[in-house]
Amino acid sequence: MDILKAGWSPALIMVLAVAGYMNEWPIEILAPGLFVILFIGVVVASAGARERELERASLRLKELAGYFNRRFAGTSSLSIFTIIDSLFNVEDPRLWDWARACDMSQRILNTWCDSFIRRVESDIRVRRFTLYLHTYLNELWLANSHYYEFVEQLREVAEKLEIPRETIDQYNRFVTEYNAFVQHFREQIVGLRKVAKTEIEPPSVKLAQEISTVKRPQVVQEEVKPPQPPPPTEHKGYIM
Repeated sequence: MDILKAGWSPALIMVLAVAGYMNEWPIEILAPGLFVILFIGVVVASAGARERELERASLRLKELAGYFNRRFAGTSSLSIFTIIDSLFNVEDPRLWDWARACDMSQRILNTWCDSFIRRVESDIRVRRFTLYLHTYLNELWLANSHYYEFVEQLREVAEKLEIPRETIDQYNRFVTEYNAFVQHFREQIVGLRKVAKTEIEPPSVKLAQEISTVKRPQVVQEEVKPPQPPPPTEHKGYIM
């Protein structure tokens, strides 16, 4: 079908050229008609190529959002909120208060992820690429930016408070896979800038940083000795 759509213009030009030659149509009448058909064919082919590129970009964006939903949201072991929930096992009320405050954000993010995937799939089926591709890119970028804030908060908490080694290892595994997602997201943004007008820059999708498992050395204070009295003066056998 795509071949027929792309080849209708050359085929029509060839038919008219043969018919004009056989019927001896004047070239002054035939040439403008052939030029108009060629121009229309080029415009239609360009529009079709752009639509196919937008469709591929929409499918890549859908796959990227689906990967984010599957690996970093919901009940996934690599979700930053799952890692935060593990802090309830630590006997520190300060960690409990912070982890409890993240619970509402987790519910909002999970709801958004499910809704986002359904909306993208629906719009791809009805081929509304131009209308929604820019909006969906901005929406995924905004959701990931809020998600990254919790990643940074956990790293800052780990620098100030003592958290289990298991939680740190789980977080560092998350960082490895999350940064691979960020790299793909940046490449997607670069690709979309070629087919759609976007205002998002690739570096605005930030990489996560690992938490060091090496304990910071503690500064040992040296014992300060009290000053010693000066030694007594020796007398050389004479009276002072």
